[in-house]
Amino acid sequence: MTAISRRRFLSAALTTPALRAAKNRNRIDRSRIGAISDEIAGSPEGAIAFNRQYGLKWFELRSVPGNKSANYFYMPEPDLRAAAKQFADSGMKISVLDTNLLKFGLPGTEPVRRKSETPDTRAKRLAHEQAEFDKRMDNLAQCIRSAHILDCKLVRVFTFSRVQEPESVFQRVADILGDMAKAAESEGVHLVIENETSCNAAKCSEVAAILKMVPSQVLGHNWDVLNGYNMHETPYPDGYALLPKERILNVQIKGKSVLDYPEHLDWIPIFHALERDGYRGCYDLETHIFGPTQIQASHASMREILRLVESVQDAPVSSIGSTARPPRSVVRGLLRMA
Repeated sequence: MTAISRRRFLSAALTTPALRAAKNRNRIDRSRIGAISDEIAGSPEGAIAFNRQYGLKWFELRSVPGNKSANYFYMPEPDLRAAAKQFADSGMKISVLDTNLLKFGLPGTEPVRRKSETPDTRAKRLAHEQAEFDKRMDNLAQCIRSAHILDCKLVRVFTFSRVQEPESVFQRVADILGDMAKAAESEGVHLVIENETSCNAAKCSEVAAILKMVPSQVLGHNWDVLNGYNMHETPYPDGYALLPKERILNVQIKGKSVLDYPEHLDWIPIFHALERDGYRGCYDLETHIFGPTQIQASHASMREILRLVESVQDAPVSSIGSTARPPRSVVRGLLRMA
């Protein structure tokens, strides 16, 4: 077969059932929807009941619902094992362990802060930040142990408190994250940077820049889509176009982005793009609508997410389109046929 005929063969073959089946494996459905547990209920039992109500099985874990001072990632082992058993017995799984690793000022930098500080307050903050920095690897080890107990493969990290010119510290941040990624790799877990408005990587462009400096695939991205919007970024298509798609390992959906708020986003093309580009992780609700109506807002947000998921499922695969390369396994099989 000539080179020209091979190209024509591949062009036609990649629209056949083999490729459509590969696309279908990435299609979003209810089995990939979850929620951050401490924003949907006032107790672990309430969070489990929430998920059961909607036929869901995934949680991101941060603090214990109803007890903001108790974090799963630093929980005493006996208590954590009891919590893990409760989740397992109820059929729940953990998509991401949301730690606070590196969510403090990087020593030697001055974060952009909204509140003024007295000299004494500043001295205490700097001492605390230095202490947290010095024990970062020990804290990482403890968080990884917690992830193992919870049978969770993703551990969230941050990129230190945001400075006036974030790009000026990217290489330092990348070097630190690279060392942490090596430790995580030896333990069989992935670290995922969450783009956070108070941190140096808040926008997709900033996450992409740091990930480029850390080639290890052990370091990925927990994409909070609305956070980029809050930093005057157009999350889709502009921000998304900059991200290394294979390193998006989890996606967060804020309640305001699906309900009738000024921050509302059009999620249908975002879902379609992630499908097109091979994303197979979870989509987790982070309600983030605070106050006495938070639980009510969580239910409203989840109902809307599931409505959007159903509309994506109803769309024919051919309507999604593709600018991404097909899975290599499909291409290899077609080349062998040629």
